[in-house]
Amino acid sequence: MKIHQLSLFLENKPRHLRVPTKVLADAGINITTMSLADGKEFGILRLIVQDWGQAKEALEKAGCAVKVSEVVGIEVADQAGGLDRLLASIEEADLNIEYVYSFTARRGDKAVLVFRFTEPDRAIEVLRSKGISVATELEG
Repeated sequence: MKIHQLSLFLENKPRHLRVPTKVLADAGINITTMSLADGKEFGILRLIVQDWGQAKEALEKAGCAVKVSEVVGIEVADQAGGLDRLLASIEEADLNIEYVYSFTARRGDKAVLVFRFTEPDRAIEVLRSKGISVATELEG
């Protein structure tokens, strides 16, 4: 299942990260996981939240530019070689990964990674056909 992720551009200045977190806190929306990638002048904040539609609305109302993307949560054996085996399956299927980051919670003995694929529907189909567990939702 694809998961909706919100992406926001933030200036690399003090207190700019707090703007979206305060908006979401005030709206009662929990951040399930996040990633912040920096650049010289701007960063990209990627968020997975409990209610992405409500979060998008609240952030836009506060003046934030929000982009919604579909990502895929994949369970990975949390052991040496677990990620390598997953990447071998992805490589074998010729799937393109745009970026990846870790989800903050675990599922039993598995870690969960969030992947942005060029073709998320195809990626889900291929991964499931190889017996790789795709998370249906990401709850903290």
